[in-house]
Amino acid sequence: MSHKRKGSNAERELVRFFWERGWATLRAAGSGSQQYPCPDVLAGKNGRRLAIECKMTSSQKKYLSLQELNELQYFANTFGAEAWIGVRFHRENWFFLQLEDIPLTAKHGVISLELAKLKGLTIQELTEW
Repeated sequence: MSHKRKGSNAERELVRFFWERGWATLRAAGSGSQQYPCPDVLAGKNGRRLAIECKMTSSQKKYLSLQELNELQYFANTFGAEAWIGVRFHRENWFFLQLEDIPLTAKHGVISLELAKLKGLTIQELTEW
């Protein structure tokens, strides 16, 4: 299965999870190829809005470009949503991190499995806030 298809399936998995818990949710197909900033998933319930960039990796670290992080923050601020990175490591459940919890280098944000387990929220914790 291609990386693109795996990513799309992961996004659809999140959309199903949110809908099953009473959240209105949509997946922005092709979000990474649009001219304008756009997260992968938008979810809302009772006035709370989440803008989620979804990532999957089979390694122990996931790198995100500073541009990607800045665009997510810009979109979330403009839309009035909370900006979250959803990351799923191989054979692990989803973890959700706020942008301020992601360490930055000169070129990237870096999410390790260790950091995700330490600072990240599970999807149940994210949706129960």
